[in-house]
Amino acid sequence: MNESLALDLLQKTFLVTLQVAGPPLGVALVVGVLVSLLAAITQIQEMTLTFVPKIIAMALVCVLLGPWMLRALVAFAAELFARAALLGPGVH
Repeated sequence: MNESLALDLLQKTFLVTLQVAGPPLGVALVVGVLVSLLAAITQIQEMTLTFVPKIIAMALVCVLLGPWMLRALVAFAAELFARAALLGPGVH
């Protein structure tokens, strides 16, 4: 395996990771900030108040975007297997 192939695979790995993990983490960030702002305004200091809405929002995002995320992961895995097959037997 040469350096350009390894760097290309690493770049695609990071890109797919950002594509799949980005939406749920972004929603958790936005919901967390909004709930924290609401808690600060109302001076409610309850830990479940920040935890439960983030979990619900992330679950909704995963349900709504789950098929798209799964397609991205399957396409990436298929590309990895195709490239591994191109290397041929006996390559260590």
